[in-house]
Amino acid sequence: MAEKKLLDQMRDALRTLHYSYRTEQTYIEWVRRYILFHNKRHPCDMAEPEVQAYIAHLATQRKLAASSQNQALSAIIFLYRHIIKRELNFPPN
Repeated sequence: MAEKKLLDQMRDALRTLHYSYRTEQTYIEWVRRYILFHNKRHPCDMAEPEVQAYIAHLATQRKLAASSQNQALSAIIFLYRHIIKRELNFPPN
């Protein structure tokens, strides 16, 4: 049997951990946008610099509120922690 696609794996994990349906939809969309921003590169091939570049893009180009930036970051951290099984390390603010 073929392995599930990344976003399907993420959806399954969110459901298993009892995240709300709205959070599931939102997290999936943020991760989809993150992947598209980096020209469809697989997140396994990316790390902290790419995450920081995406969040900076949301802040400077898209001019999103801090709460939206934090939501996007939470979705990406969830992806790396629960699906890719890798912790992201960011310098302290």
